[in-house]
Amino acid sequence: MAFTIAVAGKGGVGKTTVTGLVIRALVERKAGPVLAIDADPNSNLGELLGLDVETTIGELQAETLDKIRELPAGVPLSRHLEYEIHQSIAEGEGVDLLVMGRGEGPGCYCAVNNILRTCFSTLRNSYKYAVLDNEAGMEHLARRVSHGVDLLLMVSDANPVAIRAVARIASLSDELELGIGSRYLVLNRLQTEISKRGAEEVERSGLEVIARIPHDEEIVTLNLDGRPLNALRSDAASLAEINRMLATVLPEKEGE
Repeated sequence: MAFTIAVAGKGGVGKTTVTGLVIRALVERKAGPVLAIDADPNSNLGELLGLDVETTIGELQAETLDKIRELPAGVPLSRHLEYEIHQSIAEGEGVDLLVMGRGEGPGCYCAVNNILRTCFSTLRNSYKYAVLDNEAGMEHLARRVSHGVDLLLMVSDANPVAIRAVARIASLSDELELGIGSRYLVLNRLQTEISKRGAEEVERSGLEVIARIPHDEEIVTLNLDGRPLNALRSDAASLAEINRMLATVLPEKEGE
């Protein structure tokens, strides 16, 4: 089973960018293939990775509900879905991408979602790492992917409001009993030292700060130009901090 890293945070704090940087760092370590899962309904991780996505799992769900009765006799729904999931993977160098998207249409997805969770568990056996970009709440992770996250990175900028939002995500993950191995706070887009009020919110959250990623104008330029993160300079300070963080939280995985 892949070592699973989930990334969450309030909208606008650079959560997806942090996800992309983590994926790039893992790929460059050549430790094994990476499965990227875009579980954010906004679905823009593919752009940051430079991968074109033809279909989403949300679209696949709707199509499956439409043609369940048309499946050939003897073809289990689970086998059909597993085949379709593999077909929907966007393949890159060292990383493959699945995009969850939104559930389409008015149908009930309960049975399909149960099968999807099983398919994902099987699929992740083929990867060394799985990295999930989540929306702000953790319900999407629990409903659409699976439990058992090894590492949860909660991203916030220096805004005290965003830090409080991350604290709520931590509380929600406890309530949902997601089976998370460890979790940390990642402070992103730092231009100066965090304010006294912000530091107080961090202390109140009880979360350990595992990384302090500096503001990076090169990333801003890449986003504006529509260029992927693999175009980022290898000596960028933001990427260096991600690599330092991974060396801290994945020491045993690096030696396998």
